[in-house]
Amino acid sequence: MKNVVLLGSTGSIGTSTVKVAEDLPDQIRLIGLAAGGNSELLLEQTRKHKPAAISISNPAKAKELQDALGISTQVFSGNEGLLKLATMPEADIVLIAIVGTAGLQPALAAIRAGKDIAVASKEILVMAGEIVMNEARKYGVKVLAVDSEHSAIFQCLDGKPASSVRQLLLTASGGPFRDKTLWPKEKFSEITVERALKHPSWVMGRKITIDSATLFNKGLEMIEARWLFDIEMARVGVVVHPQSIVHSMVEFVDGSLLAQLSTPDMCLPIQYALTYPERSASERVQTNFPKIGTLTFEEPDVERFPAIELARRAGELGGTLPAVLNAANEVAVEAFVNRKINFPQITETVRRTMDAHKIVSQPTLEQILEADAWARKNSLNG
Repeated sequence: MKNVVLLGSTGSIGTSTVKVAEDLPDQIRLIGLAAGGNSELLLEQTRKHKPAAISISNPAKAKELQDALGISTQVFSGNEGLLKLATMPEADIVLIAIVGTAGLQPALAAIRAGKDIAVASKEILVMAGEIVMNEARKYGVKVLAVDSEHSAIFQCLDGKPASSVRQLLLTASGGPFRDKTLWPKEKFSEITVERALKHPSWVMGRKITIDSATLFNKGLEMIEARWLFDIEMARVGVVVHPQSIVHSMVEFVDGSLLAQLSTPDMCLPIQYALTYPERSASERVQTNFPKIGTLTFEEPDVERFPAIELARRAGELGGTLPAVLNAANEVAVEAFVNRKINFPQITETVRRTMDAHKIVSQPTLEQILEADAWARKNSLNG
């Protein structure tokens, strides 16, 4: 039985994780749940799974939850609550599914408390990959991937060293604007928020769906892969695969390619992270190759989607630049969703902010957070 703390239980990854726990009641116990603002769903999850502790961002909502639950469950709030849950003594693994940068401090706290972590929040490794992985080595804990792409690479590598790898190939669906004939670059300014939120393959949260439309999600995943698998950016590539059946591939130095395939369902990589190193039976994912018929692959169009090259630059230069890339993108996506900027201006905002930033090499965590704050303050200026 694995005792699991789930940070971000009411979001897309969080609700999928709850499904996995319900599929495997003899193997997974949810002992801690944290949510942002959805107190109703958190209350429902708590009554069903009876965790020892929960947390919500708003202290007033925490009091309401405590009143509703009585003394059976401890209720915490805010950042302090996340840290309390991340370091619960009885936890075996902490799954971090909080959107944005709020998961970074709980991730480090969990590692320092000797807990394995499963990472669904790209920002943790994009901003502070070197610090997180160094801490994980220091405390002898595992950092397991929840992203379908990184889970695929992890499964293909199967413990083989980086020296055996020619390149990691992250697959991208290409998003809703992949077709150049339908969506030439000149038409990008006409893209509405509603259209950008219609992903062809996956049902995801708002931020990651917009990132998939710009391909920033793939850029962030490249930086994440660089740290997760201890491999330089030059050996991390992207290939567009519209069917989203091949979740990623590893090309080894002898020319062999291994790929992990399945129909798209986030429950599968979540389950693998939580049951690793075992595999548990599940009927949730069924892959019918005759029905799928054809798998196709294309080069990413970096002229229409420059996010990949911006991310490569951030990953190669390193220091505080990946944190700036990430923060500027978060601000730009929010501005686009609120109709303050148009679709091409998301990438333009990130590029301009990166160009204006003075990189700090080998930064401390405090310097990374300062760079993040600087980018959030300055990205929409100018």
